[in-house]
Amino acid sequence: MTITTGTFDLTRSMPVPPSRLWHLLTDAKARENWGAPSDDHVLTVEASDLREGGAERHRCGPKEDPMFLVDTRWYKLMPGTSACYTETLHFGGEIASVSLATYRLTETAKGTDLSVTVAITSFTEDAPISEHEEGWNSGFDRLVRLASA
Repeated sequence: MTITTGTFDLTRSMPVPPSRLWHLLTDAKARENWGAPSDDHVLTVEASDLREGGAERHRCGPKEDPMFLVDTRWYKLMPGTSACYTETLHFGGEIASVSLATYRLTETAKGTDLSVTVAITSFTEDAPISEHEEGWNSGFDRLVRLASA
């Protein structure tokens, strides 16, 4: 087994107030619209309990075979300002990676600046850190388009 670790930071500016961006980031149905890494992939929420200590489960992957199972645990929710949670990615019945993500929202004259820090541990060569970062970048690009619509 190969274990790799990494951390990355992403930022985006959104033309919406923090309350609207908060909804897009935390509402399960809203995340289904932007959370997949491309138009060829899908993210489907199976269960969601958005509260501190709450858990969520979703499937993601290619539309014809969403093979990844993701368990989320929410640790801190400060509506409109920040959130902290973990995600455990399962593939083929095994844990492929675990990540800790922290959102920070800052109100600006034009809307909201969003920054996220992700610390990740990958347990397989099939889930390198770079692929996780690419997926996050693509998802956030989709989020910007949704917020701008």
